[in-house]
Amino acid sequence: MNSFGKLRLGVNIDHVATLRNARGTVWPDPLRAALLAEAAGADGITAHLREDRRHIRDADMAALKAGLGIPLNFECAATDEMQAIVLAIRPHAVCLVPEKREERTTEGGLDVAGDEARLAPFIAPLRAAGCRVSMFIGHDPRQIEASARIGAAVVELHTGHYSDLHAEGRLDEAAIELQALQRGAALAHALGLEVHAGHGLTYDNVAPIAAIPQVMELNIGHFLIGEAVFLGLEDAIAEMRHRMTQARRGS
Repeated sequence: MNSFGKLRLGVNIDHVATLRNARGTVWPDPLRAALLAEAAGADGITAHLREDRRHIRDADMAALKAGLGIPLNFECAATDEMQAIVLAIRPHAVCLVPEKREERTTEGGLDVAGDEARLAPFIAPLRAAGCRVSMFIGHDPRQIEASARIGAAVVELHTGHYSDLHAEGRLDEAAIELQALQRGAALAHALGLEVHAGHGLTYDNVAPIAAIPQVMELNIGHFLIGEAVFLGLEDAIAEMRHRMTQARRGS
């Protein structure tokens, strides 16, 4: 184990709600999935309440906050509506992400540097309410430095491009992207930010990200929910945890 400590696993349960909403029923229940993840050793649960409510809904967030014994990471866009909901629920953490209605999933990172004047006062009441505020960003040093300036506690580095390159077999380019993520993690840590990472991580590509010493948490969702169809959620999480631990140990 490196000197930075244990690598935590946050499990995103958005796509349990996607499956539920496809039939307009109450099954499967995202809270039940979250509790199974907790029992399987997840360190936290992530859920993204989108403006269009395409998966997680307001009642899900309230149920997760009330029912979980591990931290809830509330992902949302930086809008007045979402700020009010976060302040009502008061999750352990809130991760601000860019959001567009037409996207399939979150594309790229938040432009903190370009929106610094708005984001600094936006996060102030969230911090005052006791939420750990995270910025979901790329590895651009400008975005990392801006996140530190506005008072964020955490940056979550977007690993989507790395994951896509890896999946497409463009391993030389993936290695270059990995190096940029490593530099970003080192810079963020030097600036006093806690470093998380996530998006597109799988059994096949997680090890190099898990091995970055400054990364303290990985947030993984879509892949684990997909694997749960075949393995069950607890076994899918256990396998991811095993690969993360082996990578952290350098074995």
